Amino acid sequence: MESLLGIIFHSIGGFSSGSFYMPFKKVKDWAWESYWLVGGFFSWLIVPPLAAYLTIPNFTEIIANAAPSVKALAYGMGLVWGIGGLTYGLGVRYLGMSLGNSITLGFCSAFGALIPPIYYNFNATAGKESISDMFANSGGQMVLFGVLVCVIGIAILGKAGILKEKDFEKGHEDKDKDFSLVKGLIIAIISGILSSFFNFGIEAAKPMADVANESWKALHPNQGEFLFQNNVSYIIILWGGLTTNFIWCIYLNFKNKTFGNYTDKTTPISKNVLFSAIAGTMWFLQFFFYGMGESKLGNGASSWILHMSTIILTANFWGFYLKEWKGVTKKTFNTFLFGIALMFLSIVLVGIGNSL
Repeated sequence: MESLLGIIFHSIGGFSSGSFYMPFKKVKDWAWESYWLVGGFFSWLIVPPLAAYLTIPNFTEIIANAAPSVKALAYGMGLVWGIGGLTYGLGVRYLGMSLGNSITLGFCSAFGALIPPIYYNFNATAGKESISDMFANSGGQMVLFGVLVCVIGIAILGKAGILKEKDFEKGHEDKDKDFSLVKGLIIAIISGILSSFFNFGIEAAKPMADVANESWKALHPNQGEFLFQNNVSYIIILWGGLTTNFIWCIYLNFKNKTFGNYTDKTTPISKNVLFSAIAGTMWFLQFFFYGMGESKLGNGASSWILHMSTIILTANFWGFYLKEWKGVTKKTFNTFLFGIALMFLSIVLVGIGNSL
């Protein structure tokens, strides 16, 4: 039952993340950097402490009392992850919602799932599963097999991208003019690797989450783990992401002379802020529910790959809705569907492995 709840929570979070970019499409006459920054303020600065306040009354004390090294490492992981978030947008631009999310988050899921247990293999930590531990038990082996299937799915999706590019060269020049497989793949790989640092940030901030968890359990004995323990960790990690994104967006505002977007009354300012706020809030909700799923499954390969895979599936739903694959050959589309089927299979395998 615990594993099932974990999968449900991760699925809700994945749907929220896979859908967050849709409200941005309602923003009119603003540059990308302007609406990305407004949405980011909600994602990284406004909503996270609000969520912590509603779920962890003493979250400010936990942060204040945490070791400086813990906060510095969590913040540093957030800085690196923030770069991955910036390049994510470019990956989607060059590859589209479906392919861009699939390849970028596929790499993110694989790296985020494997690097922490590899780290714990060389730096043993009580309560943390190393890669050797995973190879030594049937559940861990199943999870690792799920990661392998995920990687194979990425390769198949890459093949679909190659076929799509060829299709668009033959009579479909009017389709998806920004599509560029080489640029997109390079950016997607970089983004996928750097975005996985959010998972490392959760690990780095775990001492703060543990304090929240123990405080809650003291007040609620015999009721399991605290669903919202990670909400205190997100605040520090997302400060790092805010720093990276804020600097880049302000730089683009200066470079592109788009500071006027925020006060230009010829644009629907209120609606643009509203849709950006919705997008930013939806983006944060992925981690709100990730924390709930993690409390049921643990922050190992299982949680990370389940979260990322559900985002991929949701993003592809929206890709179909936006007709990104309209005009490609049947072979190309079937190759894409096969890759998505493998991603879905990886979710099932990871879920089974976690229950063993």
